[in-house]
Amino acid sequence: MCGRYAATKDPATLVKEFDATDDTGEHKPTPDHNVAPTRKVMSVVTRHPKDEEGHTQEDEPATRLLRVMRWGLIPFWAKDTSIGNRMINTRSETAASKPAFRRALKRHRCLLPADGWFEWRRGPAKGEKHPFFMTTTDGSSLAFAGIWETWRDPKAEEGAPPVVSCSVLTTEAVGNLVDIHDRMPLLMPREQWSQWLDPDVEDVSELLRPPSLEVVDSLELRPVSDKVNNVRNNGPELLGRVEPTVELDAPALFDSETLEAR
Repeated sequence: MCGRYAATKDPATLVKEFDATDDTGEHKPTPDHNVAPTRKVMSVVTRHPKDEEGHTQEDEPATRLLRVMRWGLIPFWAKDTSIGNRMINTRSETAASKPAFRRALKRHRCLLPADGWFEWRRGPAKGEKHPFFMTTTDGSSLAFAGIWETWRDPKAEEGAPPVVSCSVLTTEAVGNLVDIHDRMPLLMPREQWSQWLDPDVEDVSELLRPPSLEVVDSLELRPVSDKVNNVRNNGPELLGRVEPTVELDAPALFDSETLEAR
C-alpha cells in the first residue's frame, strides 16, 4: 500500500532521469516531501501525437512525456471526483478484471517518479505506529507503476479542461519490506519502462509481478519522525533518520484494503 510518498525533484531533473519531454505546462507541482491523496503529482506517459481535431495519430511515433496528474483515480464514468479519494492505490493482482481499472491498465499506464514512500509499522503498544521511509541509497528516483484516466465533469461548461487522475499499482511486499507492511508499490525497473509505457501494448500481465529481492534489498528502510503523520507538515526534515524510542520486533500486518481499491 502507498498512502504517502515524497516527490521533490523538479521537471528538468525528471526529464533527464526518465528521458522524457516536459509537458507539464503551467501546472508544475512544487517539491513535496509529504504527498497526500488528491494533490498534483508528476507522471511519465508515452503517447502518440494528436491532430488539430484531437484525434490520435497512431501511425506517428509515440513520445515519452512528463505530465501532471491528480493522485486518486477518477474513472471516466464517475459522476463526480469524490470516488478518487479512495482510489489512490490499485491492487495489481485484480486490476485487469475490475471495470474501474481494466481499460486504464490496457491503454493508460504511467510511471510516478518518487524519492521514496512512507509506511507505518506497528509498535508493541496498542495503537502504536512508527513511520518508515523507503528510498534508494543513491538518490535516484523510484518509478511506481501507475494507471491514469481522463474525466470530464458533465456539469462543467463546454471547453472546460478535464481532470487527469492516476492511481499507484500495489503488490505483495517482498524481502525486508514484509517487516514494515504486507503491501508495497509496484516498482518498475528501468529496463521495463518502455514496455510498460508503450501505448500499443495492451497485455502487460508479465510486468505485474512483485519486484525482485535484488531491487528491494537495494532500498534503505529509514525510520523517520512521526511529524509525517500530519499532512500539513511538509519539509526535508520529514525524510531525516529518527531512530524509534522503542524496539520494534513484530511485523506490521495492516489492513491493506485501506485506501487501496480491489
